[in-house]
Amino acid sequence: MKFKYSCLFASLISVQPALANDINEIEKITVTSDFRANDIQNVTASVSVISDDVIEQRHAFNLQEILGLGANVNFASGASRGRFIQIRGIGERSQFAEPINPSIGLLVDDFDFSGIAGVASLFDVEQVEILRGPQATEFGAAGMGGTVKIKTQDADADQSSKFTATLAQQNTWNLGVAHGDALTDKLFYRVAVNQFKSDGFVYNQFLDRDDTNNLDELTARLKLKYVFSDNISWDLNYQYFDIDNGYDAFSLDNDGVTRSDEPGKDTQETHALGLKGQFLLSQGTLTASLNHTTSDLIYGYDEDWTHVGFHPFEYKSTDYYFRDRDMTSLDLRLLSNSQSLLFNNTTQWLIGAFVRNIDESLNREYTFASADFNSQYQPTNNALYAQTESQLSDSLSVSLGLRLDQYDIDYADSNGFAEQVNDTLVGGKAVLKYAIQSASIYTSISRGYKAGGFNPDERVTAQRRLFEPEYNWNYEVGIKGQGLNNDLSLRFALFYMDRENTQISDFDVQIRQDGTPDFIDIIANADVGTNKGLEFEADWQASDSLFLAVNYGYLDATFGRYQLADGTVIEKQQQAQAPKHTFNLSILGYLKDNLSLRVEADAKDNYRFSDGHNVESPLSVVVNAQMRFEWQQWTFSLWSKNLFDREVYVRGFGGFSNDPRDEYAFPEPYFQLGDGRQFGLTASLVY
Repeated sequence: MKFKYSCLFASLISVQPALANDINEIEKITVTSDFRANDIQNVTASVSVISDDVIEQRHAFNLQEILGLGANVNFASGASRGRFIQIRGIGERSQFAEPINPSIGLLVDDFDFSGIAGVASLFDVEQVEILRGPQATEFGAAGMGGTVKIKTQDADADQSSKFTATLAQQNTWNLGVAHGDALTDKLFYRVAVNQFKSDGFVYNQFLDRDDTNNLDELTARLKLKYVFSDNISWDLNYQYFDIDNGYDAFSLDNDGVTRSDEPGKDTQETHALGLKGQFLLSQGTLTASLNHTTSDLIYGYDEDWTHVGFHPFEYKSTDYYFRDRDMTSLDLRLLSNSQSLLFNNTTQWLIGAFVRNIDESLNREYTFASADFNSQYQPTNNALYAQTESQLSDSLSVSLGLRLDQYDIDYADSNGFAEQVNDTLVGGKAVLKYAIQSASIYTSISRGYKAGGFNPDERVTAQRRLFEPEYNWNYEVGIKGQGLNNDLSLRFALFYMDRENTQISDFDVQIRQDGTPDFIDIIANADVGTNKGLEFEADWQASDSLFLAVNYGYLDATFGRYQLADGTVIEKQQQAQAPKHTFNLSILGYLKDNLSLRVEADAKDNYRFSDGHNVESPLSVVVNAQMRFEWQQWTFSLWSKNLFDREVYVRGFGGFSNDPRDEYAFPEPYFQLGDGRQFGLTASLVY
């Protein structure tokens, strides 16, 4: 064990990273996810903000490619992209049946894509914000463990245009263009379109193709801003996503070489339309936000992983899930101004109301089912929330937040099963902050939640049919400060989470009459769950030409007193997708005024893939590098991802055999591999 961590440390100190927007100064970083935009150094929570410049320097096309920049953040692919996010060990890892209530929220601007994060492309994005710990006051049930927000570029009076083109290995290419301007002195617009394509890193031996696990992702966006008057403005936001990816990820030998004759797919077509109005009143600012999204999703795969004629003991099966999802939400919020402060002008306040309706239909086409399975899933939640922030003295302030959420679920399926779940959920936070010159200390107690539900599979026993709501109490102490003439920024957080009725993923493997395995995914409640650890981030402008940054997360996440489907009682066990150590280190240096080099390393300790088996991902260290040349308004980059071609696992299974060569008799671990080494060239123009 000591040798393992020594190797990790040696690997990391050889490359130190960067999180700077500009090499000449550490710019002020604004967090927009809170009710009021605030400097990251003043936000009383553990937050990472990844700027557009860092996204471009990493040549990240999708959210999964930058999650390594956040301490105690992980993801599971579960599909063609890493759309299942875990923060501090909390978060789902896959989805097959409804209902599943996300633990980690994902927002693109004001659109809630929690649980369907395949749309998380990163072109024309201003920044990505990762908030760790419960965010119930702001985001409700989807923020039990944390929230990720993708903030795209706005249409306003101060915007630039951009063009980018990329060519890389695996027949990868990307084209993007964004432009914005003023139509009148009151009306502004911004348009962005991006197309990304790649054959991927899988070779299908049977079909003799290297594009069965391909990526084909189109993102388009139109924003309009109308400044009606000094006191009234309107924002229209339309976004379109067309994701047409393949899914052929598993091989019997875990070597990235598949044999499937019917490769799967992972597609999503989404239209999102939002209208936001902001009204400056005498006593505050009223914001009204109305959003609607409609998504058509297809997820399917070749369950046998082989082809007809592969082996005499083979079986043949495909499993496809077709989902149509409509979501409408309305958020009304009134924030105080300087004229409406309370308690002798010491207290800011806000109140809000939130309504959301989701209508999701599922059609499952499965080889071994006697007929297609259909379900209708309709969750509705109505919430009231409020928050105050009081300045008790020049140095001391206190913030209190509360959210009351009525969460209702209606469900019915073609097996004749129907259920209604009604939960009244309460969350919030209390934060005490003390400011000292260029530093601040905060301590907080927060409570997050997510609704209960049921396992709709007709084979599930009555005692495992329902699962209870989960609550997450988070106790946190943090320090943020600056030093060395503001060239150094530090952020540190120590946390302890106490999870009640911890919802965990389990599965039951039943053997069919023909001897082949059948997998039944269920959600159940463990008695207790404890997640504790720390996060540390530092940004240092070491000189005019050198910028360094580091983040580190430590996590000890366990649950216990839980009985598995096979009757085994788990007294205490490490939670899945919860590596004890996560690192990012990088260095950005200018060799000349217009020539820079960026080298960085993302690292994750070993971790279990699932609560239902003990297959682990080993420790991984992935190094990325970029050489960038700037000429006038152009930037040219030569880059490499996974420079040393390390094998990385992004999903794993265990406890069964899918190999007819051993007559399905010997359980084996199976892994979905992450991307290997890739070199590319990018040219971009900003004007």
